[in-house]
Amino acid sequence: MTSPSPAVPAPESGAALPTDRHDRRDPLARFRSWTRGVLLANVIGQILIIGTGGAVRLTDSGLGCSSWPNCEPGEFTPAFHQASSIHPYIEFGNRTLAFLLAIVGLMVLVLVATDRSRTRSFRALGVVPLAGVVAQAVIGGVVVLLHLHPGWVSLHFGVSAALVWFSAYLLHRHGEGDGGPVRVGGRAVSVVGTVLGVLLVPIVTLGVLVTGSGPHSGDTSVGYRLALDPLTVTKAHSGSVWLFTITLVVLLVLLHRAAAGPGVPAARKGAWLLLAVTMAQGLIGYVQYFTGLPELLVGIHLVGAGCLTWATANAVLRLRTRS
Repeated sequence: MTSPSPAVPAPESGAALPTDRHDRRDPLARFRSWTRGVLLANVIGQILIIGTGGAVRLTDSGLGCSSWPNCEPGEFTPAFHQASSIHPYIEFGNRTLAFLLAIVGLMVLVLVATDRSRTRSFRALGVVPLAGVVAQAVIGGVVVLLHLHPGWVSLHFGVSAALVWFSAYLLHRHGEGDGGPVRVGGRAVSVVGTVLGVLLVPIVTLGVLVTGSGPHSGDTSVGYRLALDPLTVTKAHSGSVWLFTITLVVLLVLLHRAAAGPGVPAARKGAWLLLAVTMAQGLIGYVQYFTGLPELLVGIHLVGAGCLTWATANAVLRLRTRS
């Protein structure tokens, strides 16, 4: 007689299902391990496209492609001929990176929005990168059709900065649990962190105005696109950075005075990283100002703005934990 098989205990409530059953319920289970890599690629891509967009402006290639979505009427890609300049290829390269970002955004949407193991609010964030790329494509088309109108060019950069922030938020949330947020270091730390995040807005806004009022605004005939005094706007931009830096130092002092606890070491590391990025960005800003705004340094400063946005989001988000 065959001995009876031992009884298999029922899984506890909330316990993970066996792999084969889980795979049948989630057709994308085998790809879930890609999520963090895709989210990281999205953050990097959002920063890089600030750099390629800056290259378009710094080389006066904004109208390198005279049409949109085609580069030229009837031609999707630049047409090479003896009179060709580098401008169409710089503009088309920026558009190509936007296309790649759209693919990454679609992957984010699929991997995040369909992950039933996470909360609905987290899954809703999956639509942000792709929606942002689509919005940027529309704004870029308007910029070309309106012959680089300064308001739309400024909006173009502002949306890029916002996408870097939301992409950083999405990456950070992916590594957290879905429990309620718990402050790290107390209320004072949380308040200073919020102020730090808010101060990033005038830094980015005034930085855009500095560029638009200077020689790298994208208008070679006039030399500027915003009728503002470059020196006054530059001083305001510099002042906002100094205020940001002072607030960051206050945050570091509070974090190092805070009692050791969950999340405090990570919050300290995030704040120190932000200080390093801020100091590097400030150094580049002063060097470019006193050396006559060389194009290469201005381009690096633009990429640095994207890195500063990411580092600020990273530091602020580490000021709370989730179980």
